[in-house]
Amino acid sequence: MASKYNPGQFVREVRQEVRKVTWPTRKETTITTGMVFVFVFLAAGFFFIVDQILSVIVQLILGLGG
Repeated sequence: MASKYNPGQFVREVRQEVRKVTWPTRKETTITTGMVFVFVFLAAGFFFIVDQILSVIVQLILGLGG
């Protein structure tokens, strides 16, 4: 049989777990955000180049365009 649900015990356990969390500093957050933006731009550039190459190949195969 399942144990009885105790909201007070649940809240105490949640507070204990939140105290264990190591929050990042402002500097760590800024650096990580900058890295995300750099990698997003790199990925966007990579996929743009691949898209352009595939577009040219499809145009050559299908004889489309001038």
